[in-house]
This record gives sequence, structure tokens and C-alpha cells, in this order.
Amino acid sequence: MYINDLNTYLKKKYGKKIYKLALDGGMTCPNRDGSIGRGGCIFCSTGGSGEFASDRRLGIWEQIECAKKRVSGKISEGGYIAYFQAYTNTYAKTDYLRDIFTEAVSHPDIDILSVATRPDCLEHDKIELLAELNQKKPVWVELGLQTSKKESIDFIRRGYENKVFENALKQLISNEIDVIVHIIIGLPGESREDILNTVNYINQFDIKGVKLQLLHVLRGTDLEQYYYAHPFHIYTMEEYADILFEAVEHLRKDIVIHRLTGDGPKSLLIEPQWSGNKRAVMNYIHREMQRRNIVQGAKAMIAGGLRCQ
Repeated sequence: MYINDLNTYLKKKYGKKIYKLALDGGMTCPNRDGSIGRGGCIFCSTGGSGEFASDRRLGIWEQIECAKKRVSGKISEGGYIAYFQAYTNTYAKTDYLRDIFTEAVSHPDIDILSVATRPDCLEHDKIELLAELNQKKPVWVELGLQTSKKESIDFIRRGYENKVFENALKQLISNEIDVIVHIIIGLPGESREDILNTVNYINQFDIKGVKLQLLHVLRGTDLEQYYYAHPFHIYTMEEYADILFEAVEHLRKDIVIHRLTGDGPKSLLIEPQWSGNKRAVMNYIHREMQRRNIVQGAKAMIAGGLRCQ
């Protein structure tokens, strides 16, 4: 099997190792503040999936410098991605977004700007801003699709229909902005067929990357309460690897795989407990890659592609 992994892609394109720096733009989410809903998506932590991000009280330049120090022990030379991760990173006035994104791309060590957001928070003027910045340094937009199944969309309280996702994709792609799509594997009630249907759904579009994410039940989320009230099957490590590699096999081969799973904050992790042992997960997936004859940058992906950043 062929894996088109991120680390190999970046090294070929830039000729060096590229590290991701998780930043916090100080935003919230329309699915939290009442514009669309309250409490966020059912699986989302109170930190808006930004537990690994820098301190939002700092300026963007300061956050970059602090994040660089945190990874300094494992990097001797290379470049960085400014990754705005926490909450919805286009959920603010365009002038504010211009200020923080421009500050990020103006940093000499930043090679790429990556913005995680919702497709229903990409108004025309914001896409124009991202397209403008894309002329200075490459801009990626990460969209949390998670699933294409209607029943699952309602269950996780995503707050937008697939048509909204498709319209945002069309506008981003027409402005030559690379799109990375997030998919969650292990949602309650989803079968193997449902997961592969989501993979086949994104295969239709000219997206550039995908993040395949293991479902985590985290403390303080509504999913935690649902899990206690209605226990659902949690994948074992072996089960997860099996469906993961089947999903990879179905994925269009030109799509770059940014993540094979993720490691949620240990202090919040309820299930699956095995995912908290990052080294064991990495070793198991690496062995499975070897057993299944998965090639093309597999070692690089294991080295750098498992952490949920």
C-alpha cells in the first residue's frame, strides 16, 4: 500500500523538516456562543481542541517564539507551520484576522500558515484575505468535516450540512487555497461502511490533505456524559489500525495524509486508554505498516504524524 504522508511531502517540497507550532488566536466558536449552538460539538473539549496551543494572552510573534522553544530539543534546523488550532479561527472580524495572520506570516521562520475553521465561518471577505496571504506564503485551511453521514452529523451537533462544506470547498479551491479535511474514526453508531463512505465522499473534491483522527472521549465533554449513559463500543488498538489502513487504502493517492491518529491530553482522556501510551501506539502502527507492506514515507509519518497538534 502507498501512503502519501505529510513529512515526506514537506521535505520534498521545502528541502527541510517542517514543524508545526500550535497557536491560539483568541477566538471562540459559533457552536459555543449561541450563534449556532451551545457547548460545541459533542466531542470537543473546553479548550476547543487547542490544549497543545500556546498561551492566547501572548501576541502571535511571542507565541511563535515560545512554541519554538518547546520543540527546540528535537529540532536543529528546519522551518515551521503557524497553526491556528483552538476553536474556530475565522470566527472574528476580518480586520482582526488580517492583523494576527499577517503577524504570523511575517515571522521569518514561518513557512506556512494553517488555519483550522468551520466552513460556515468563511465569508467572502475572509476567503479574499486568505487568498491575499496565500500570495505571500502558502495558506492551508483545515475543515472539520468529521463525517458525511447525516445521522452522525446530527449526533455530534456539527451545526452545518454537507452542502455548506461543499460550498466553502468550492470557494477555497477556486482561490487556490489548499484544503485539509478532518475525519473522525470511531463515532458512535458508525459502521466500517459509514467510515469508508466519508472517505469516498472527500475523494470527490480537489482537497490536498486529510487528518484521520481516532475518537477520544474526553473529560468535561458532552460525549463523556453520553458515554456513561449509553456505553458504546470503543475501538481496541488492533481494531483501529485495521479500519485506519482500510480507510487509507480507499483514499485518493494524491491526497497527503497529515495524521493517522491523535493523542488527546492525558489529563482529560477517558477512552480509549490505550491511546494515552503514545510510544506503544506508534510502535504498533509501525509494525502493522511493515506487515502490510505499506511504503513511501511510513517511517517519517510514525516519527512525526501521530501527535494531535
